Amino acid sequence: MSGVRAALARARFFVREFSGEAAYERYVAHARTHDPDAQVMTRRVFERARTDAREADPREGFRCC
Repeated sequence: MSGVRAALARARFFVREFSGEAAYERYVAHARTHDPDAQVMTRRVFERARTDAREADPREGFRCC
């Protein structure tokens, strides 16, 4: 049973990394490590900033909708 559990944990890890869901947790960990007193963006503000940055980069290609 532990083999199945490990396989599911690995699959969950890769899905979260591929979808970008883990990016916020990495951001929070990085922000708290570098300046524990700094104000951390909320998840909603973080995702908005991330989307704006992605759309502003011309190398990302055309986004139709």
